[in-house]
Amino acid sequence: MPPVLFQPIAADDVVSAVAKVAISSPLNGSIEIAGPEQFRFDELIRQRLSGLNDSREVIADPGARYFGAEMSEDSLVPIGEAQLGETRFEDWLNSSTSQTAKKASQVA
Repeated sequence: MPPVLFQPIAADDVVSAVAKVAISSPLNGSIEIAGPEQFRFDELIRQRLSGLNDSREVIADPGARYFGAEMSEDSLVPIGEAQLGETRFEDWLNSSTSQTAKKASQVA
């Protein structure tokens, strides 16, 4: 996978950003939104697999394509000013994990 930077944003933060734009004066332009933290794509996937006790190896390949596109280091992060979400990746992950566990216990 390409060793590029990315800034994942929680769905709730996307909704907040869209709502803010929807009720504001017209921009006559665009805005960029992103999560509050940058990660290297390969490192975050490696960390997550390790947390799941998944022994698959993640290989960083600068020539790897992402959905068919060649990537530069900053292809997936905002350049310049961006509206940043508030939800940190770890907080989102912990929330997601506890919701999954809750659903599993309700089924059992």
